[in-house]
This record gives sequence, C-alpha cells and structure tokens, in this order.
Amino acid sequence: MSSSSDLLAEELQCSVCLDVFTDPVSTPCGHNFCKSCLNRCWENSQECKCPFCKETFSKRPDLKINTALRQVVQLFQEKINLSESDVLCDVCEDRKLKALKSCLLCQTSYCETHLEPHQRVPNLKKHKLMDPVKNIKDYICQKHERPLELFCRDDQTRICVFCTDGDHKTHNTFPIEKEAKKKKTQLMKTQKDVQQMIQDRIRKIQDIKLSADLRKKNTEQEKAASVELFSDLMRSIERCQTELLEMLEEKQKAAEKQEEKLIQELQQEITELKMRNTELDHLLHTEDHLQLLQIDPSLCGPPHTRNCPEISMSPDVSVETLRRALTQLQETLDQKLSQSVLRRMQQYAVDVTLDPDTAHPYLILSNNGKQVRHGDIKQMLPDHPERFDKCACVLGKEGFSSGRFYFEVQVKGKVGWSLGVVRKSIHRKGKITVSPQDGFWTVALWNENEYRAHLGPSVSLSLRVKPQKVGVFVDYEEGLVSFCDVESRSHIYSFTGQSFIENLYPFFSSFPNDKGKSSAPMIIVPVHLK
Repeated sequence: MSSSSDLLAEELQCSVCLDVFTDPVSTPCGHNFCKSCLNRCWENSQECKCPFCKETFSKRPDLKINTALRQVVQLFQEKINLSESDVLCDVCEDRKLKALKSCLLCQTSYCETHLEPHQRVPNLKKHKLMDPVKNIKDYICQKHERPLELFCRDDQTRICVFCTDGDHKTHNTFPIEKEAKKKKTQLMKTQKDVQQMIQDRIRKIQDIKLSADLRKKNTEQEKAASVELFSDLMRSIERCQTELLEMLEEKQKAAEKQEEKLIQELQQEITELKMRNTELDHLLHTEDHLQLLQIDPSLCGPPHTRNCPEISMSPDVSVETLRRALTQLQETLDQKLSQSVLRRMQQYAVDVTLDPDTAHPYLILSNNGKQVRHGDIKQMLPDHPERFDKCACVLGKEGFSSGRFYFEVQVKGKVGWSLGVVRKSIHRKGKITVSPQDGFWTVALWNENEYRAHLGPSVSLSLRVKPQKVGVFVDYEEGLVSFCDVESRSHIYSFTGQSFIENLYPFFSSFPNDKGKSSAPMIIVPVHLK
C-alpha cells in the first residue's frame, strides 16, 4: 500500500475501535466515529462527550450516518481489496501495471506491454504462459527448475517433464491441463450432486415444516376434542352423582318427616294412656263399691289405640337406591365411553414394567416384567423397604407426576384381582387399608363375580359383561382415574375430583389361586388403538 493510501487509511479510522469506519457518524464538535462505537461509549457513561476531544454535550445528539463519508470508506475498501488481489507486472519500474500473464520459464509476471516480446520472438513464444499468479514458484519444479506441466496419478502430485525420467518413470502421468479438465468435470458433477442434495433437503425441510404445521393443527383439534369429550364424561359423572345425592337426601328427609309424625302420635297416645293409668289407679284403691259398679265398662278393657307401624333400621332401601343410581350412572357412562373416547385415552399409552423390589414374596414376576401371578409358595427375597410384606401386591417401576397416562392389563382367567394406581407414600408393611384417603384408587374382582370400587368402604359394581382386559386412564391435573372394559368399550368406574400431590404408580394385586381357579397371570399388554 502506498504512503498516500496509508494516510487515507488513518483518516478513515475510528479512534475507538481503531478500524475503518462502519456506518460513520459525526459529533457536533466535528469528529467522526463508528455509530455502534459511539453509542456504546455513551451507554456506559453518565454523560455524553466526544471520545476524542472530550467535549461534553448537554443533550445527547441525534446521530445521523454521514453518507458521504460512508461512500469514501466503501471506495477505499474496494481499492484495497483490488490492490491485494491483483498480480502486478514484475518489469514495470515506476507505476506498476496489472499483470496479464505469468511465464513459468522466466518465472516472471508481465503486463500487456512487457508481454509483447513473448508474443513476437520465436524462442519466447515457446515459453509456457499462464494466468498471472503471485506464488509463481509453486508452479516450478524445485528439483529441476522446470515448469510443473504434468500430473502423476500414482503419487497425486505435479511434476515436470524431467521427473518422468526419474522417480516417476513408470508412473501414470498426464498433462496438467487434461487432468485439471478431468478434475473440473468431476467437480461440476459433484457440484451438481451437492446442489441436488441442497434442493432435496430444502424440500425435506418444507415437508417437515408442513407436516409439523399439520400435526400441530391436528394436535390442537385433538386436544380440543379430547377436552370436550372428557369434560362431557366428567360432567355426566358429576350430574349422576348429584342426582344420586339428591335422591338419597330426599329419601332421608321423607323418612325423617314420617318418623317425626309417628313420634308425635306415639307421644300423644302415651299421654292419653298415662291419664287412663291414673284413673285406673284411683279406682283400684277405692273401697266405694257403688262407685266401682257405676264405672264405664270401657275402662275394664284395654284402650283403643292406632296400630303402630314397624320401624325398620335396615339400610337396605338406601343400598338399593344406591345400586339403582350406580346402574343409571353405568348406563350413562357406557354411552359416553364410545370408540372415539377409548381411542383418545389409548393415545396416552405408556410402557409399564413391574418393579421386583416392591413385589410380595408370594408373587411371581416374568423376566420381562410384564406378567404377575400368585405362586402360593413364599419366596426367600430381601426385605426391601419398598416391598409389600402382608398383601400380595406389586407396583410399576415408572411413576407419573403430571399429564395423562394409560395402560391395559389382561385379567382373563382370574377369579380375583385388584388394579389401579397408588401414590408413592402408601403403607407397604403390615395390613393395608385400600381407599383414596389412603392413597389407593383401585377396582377389584372378588369371589369370581363380585366387582368392587375401593372407596372405603367398597362399593359394588354392576357390570353387564365380565372384563377380560381392563384399561386404566389417569388425568393427573383433572384428578381423574377411570377404568374401562377394553373389549366391550364400556365404563367400569371412575374416581373424580381427586387431588394428586405425589407421584402415582400403577398397582397390581393377584389373589391366591383358589385351587387353580385363578392361576392365570395378570398381563400388561401392548395398547392397540381401537
């Protein structure tokens, strides 16, 4: 770079970053800086002053880019880039011109004027000319001082003609122009392939984005539909529950009113009977025979009273009412648990594996952790703190603390089982009370045909068909645990309005075999969308 260019570079240099201006701006005092440099200085200072002369400004100046100075900077940079990339003539003395060709034999670069002898003199016309290069020695054989005109494919290197009489005598050699042309053809093919790969990936990205948009849209629709369906399901449960409670309340009020009326009537009769008893007592203690003979004959017989109805203390009426209400609830929920609802629950399927550290010693687990059966013989197992020691139960390995999850269990061939979810902190040692208050949300089969929901105390369930495969669905945030018969797509029971604050774990209990009647295992089966 010439001395004049050096001076210009200094004039176009920001005194903050010490580099050529970027988006130059001028301060009121006349000094120039990069806009970003000046803003950075003022942002880190309590006052606005010129970084060069330190003049302070009472109001922060409104900085405008100096377009004229920016154009000068751009022209200067273009000139610098051009001078750095150009190969200059090695012969020119004062003002060197741009080289037109480089001669490999002369190892010199020539401008158009000084190249003229190579185009005119016969001996010079035989010299090897090429596009001008700065590093011309890289094109000369260092051993023979001859142009590297050949390419050795065996050694993948450039050589001169004298090299073919030495180390490369038996090698495959070709003119550099031919080899370069071949390489260029290969590069063009590679470039074409790369461009095609770029286009393929651009299309793939577009497809992925389109698929993602569609999936997001479908997911939003699915979520909306799911919320609507499950909300409808829960509303139906709550409505039936409300109707049941109202029915029981009305029954209770009617019974209380009837009892109150009966008590009043009985108290009235007691009063009348006491008066009769007093009168009779007086007559029994009199010695006036005439008075005794003149008494009303009705006093000599038992008084006339109303028949007192039998008062039943049995709760059978309420239980029957409860059963009828549960049957109505069952029918309502069966209508709601359509194929669409079951499919939506199945979309939240999770992979459940049994945890051997929690299994009671009587239980036998399969190697893959997907089956459990009662073995009738107590195994010698370590007394793990998580292990059940009295009740034949086992938990899943995986716990869930949010969202929704679903799993299916085959109970075919069993006369007794219990299934559901429990919270992590349940009691595992000694006798266990099974209820939501104790951290259990479970249903069970007892004595081959008795289905119960463990509410504490348990409630009998009236099922139209015997489930062979039970689905368990949990919505943690909504406080819902729902059981369904997968094969018939019918509802079994739902715990609603629960409050979960701990991890929930899948729960399994396989009852004793009962002389082989219940020897079949409980099997965690893969979920197949219905």
